[in-house]
Amino acid sequence: MDLIQRISSNFTESANLKLEVMDHLSAPIAAAAERMLECLMDDGKILSCGNGGSAADSQHFAAELLNRFEMERPGLAAFSLTSDPSTLTSIANDYDYSQVFSKQVLALGRPKDLLLAISTSGNSRSVLEAVSAAHALKMGVIALTGRSGGELAEILWPEDIHICVASNSTARIQEVHILALHCLCDAIDCLLLGVD
Repeated sequence: MDLIQRISSNFTESANLKLEVMDHLSAPIAAAAERMLECLMDDGKILSCGNGGSAADSQHFAAELLNRFEMERPGLAAFSLTSDPSTLTSIANDYDYSQVFSKQVLALGRPKDLLLAISTSGNSRSVLEAVSAAHALKMGVIALTGRSGGELAEILWPEDIHICVASNSTARIQEVHILALHCLCDAIDCLLLGVD
């Protein structure tokens, strides 16, 4: 096996997919950024969740908003529901893992808040339950998925925003997800600070 060639192929596949989905994803990413800024300016907050690599993306996004991205600005109200092991494990132990995010959404969420739900397959039970909990509270949802969007695409409300990466490779989907999240952070900063 030629590792250099394999690594080069990974770079090429990642770059090509990003270029292939750019036109399709730019509008929903822009709409999501506008919705997120509207939420934040109305004293709302953004709750995010996901499992595995998507949990890391959820935490990454919350950190970029709460602290800063590339421009100096006050912190923005964002919180990852994946960050507290005591809460996650107590819910999973006392109830069921599928409720680890939904119980937090029901306790912390308010109608003017947003949920950023991340699932590469769109079929993660805990993320689906979180979306249902957000809808029960009349919260808006931004969904970040891959493949065809899975069950998550089917339960979104018309006013929710779906950013779906049309690929079957989990690794490639996650690579586009992190770019989409960085685009959201950049767009929010530009809208907030009036950057052209």
